[in-house]
Amino acid sequence: MEPVSPPLPGPMTTTSRDPGDGAADLTLLHEAAKLLGQSATPELAITGTLRLMSQMLGLNRGRVLLPGPDDQAVLQIRYSYGLTPEEGKRGHYRADEGITGRVMRTGQLAVIQNIEEEPDYLFRAVDRTTLPEGVVAYIAVPIMDGSMPLGVLACHRLRMRPRPIQADLVILQILSTIIAQILRINSLIDERTRLLKDENQELKETLQKSQTNHGILGESPAIRDALRQVMRVADTSVSVLLTGESGTGKERFSHLLHLNGARRDQPFLAINCAAIPEQLLESELFGHERGAFTGATATKQGKIEMAHGGTLFLDEIGDLNLELQSKLLRVLESQVIQHVGGVKDIPVDVRIITATHQNLQEAVNQGRFRLDLFYRLNVFPIHLPPLREREGDTRLLARHFLLGANREYARYTRFGQGVMERLESYHWPGNIRQLENVVKRAVLVAQQGEIRIEDIETILHQESAVSGHPEANRAVPATARHSPSPSSAPAQGSGHPQPNGPSRPYQWVREDEAAMLQEALKRTGGNKTQAAAVLGMTPRQFRYRLDKLGLHDD
Repeated sequence: MEPVSPPLPGPMTTTSRDPGDGAADLTLLHEAAKLLGQSATPELAITGTLRLMSQMLGLNRGRVLLPGPDDQAVLQIRYSYGLTPEEGKRGHYRADEGITGRVMRTGQLAVIQNIEEEPDYLFRAVDRTTLPEGVVAYIAVPIMDGSMPLGVLACHRLRMRPRPIQADLVILQILSTIIAQILRINSLIDERTRLLKDENQELKETLQKSQTNHGILGESPAIRDALRQVMRVADTSVSVLLTGESGTGKERFSHLLHLNGARRDQPFLAINCAAIPEQLLESELFGHERGAFTGATATKQGKIEMAHGGTLFLDEIGDLNLELQSKLLRVLESQVIQHVGGVKDIPVDVRIITATHQNLQEAVNQGRFRLDLFYRLNVFPIHLPPLREREGDTRLLARHFLLGANREYARYTRFGQGVMERLESYHWPGNIRQLENVVKRAVLVAQQGEIRIEDIETILHQESAVSGHPEANRAVPATARHSPSPSSAPAQGSGHPQPNGPSRPYQWVREDEAAMLQEALKRTGGNKTQAAAVLGMTPRQFRYRLDKLGLHDD
């Protein structure tokens, strides 16, 4: 029997309506829409909709049939109301079987006025003896995704009822559209969840492989070679000089050397020679006696003495002045120190690991670094590769930083199409540290839970402008051009290198910055933290400019 389209003859097309029918229809649709927005699972939303059909309209034993997970050619009852579990299990149909299979195959609704007179009605799920006495009709409506059937919504109905079947058909078609939305949303969630699970599993497997590497992520040959060199000398007392660009993880590698050596249970201390003023660095390293200088109200141990028995990591050793180089050489040769203002030799047992992004050999040639100290430190040099030479690691690290940023900012953000490929193609002058900062900023500016390629292009364009790299001239997509120009964005800092990136020259607050700040606020819905991230500023710098320009709304 071919699908029957309304209007239908006989009692099924009665024109008299119960006065409450319209109100019941609207109430049902309202409640079904609420289920769509409030239910945590498709099971609750769809089963709740089928329950409303039965209780409010008398459309009984409603069921939603979908292709089976193992065999897409077989429709199975996935959700139902009024069917027993055994009946639900029996309800499966191929495309060439029964009314349900035909609706799925053709995408056309079917109305069976009397199931006992229809040879294609199979009575497979529900026996006739289970159904009520009288003429029972069967209605099956396709659940459509555009022009493609996703499944079938079907139910039983007593034929002889005052309510016209035309009204039921309209409601069922609307409900099939709502159910299609539920299925689509669930499919998108499942897809995103699957992608996140795959990414998490990949990270978990990498972390398991890297347990002995204490958090150093990477599978590239370059990073594996560096790790192999670390393991060769970790359990020795040999001096190690870590070289590489800023942000390549030199402190993390020094900690790895310590944790895999005999001193692992003793102190590990780190100090950045470039981050402490020269007049204070000597006291930090060697300690001082009471009264050695103004403000020295008590004797204080230095980092070398505090690291006794363990390891001291000296980062940016190339910035150490010549006087302190001489004192450090004495520590390496004699294993003794003297406090500032003191005369007593204090024996120490400490392994010193150093690091620099400079060319120390060139510094020696220019007279800025002692040759004898260079040879003492450079017994076993290990070069840490820049991120652009670590093939495949950018993707892994980006996912790791994304998970961390989502936890830190309580977000649920993922990378959009093309973002990973763009991150892998960037030159990363700031290496791993810069990648982490870019991912965090992208999470803050992302909308609707997705980091778009346009967001990344804008951020990378700003990063390139700050570093002076030629990629700053790379064309920014049209969708990202409305962002404030990086060259006009206020720069942070005071002309000195920043801990997390290149130096940014100081600029006065200018009147013409007002429009740029307001545009950033508009883009981020008034969120000052996100607006600051868009412009490459800290929130404090952003608020300072708002204050100076009188742009606060409070």
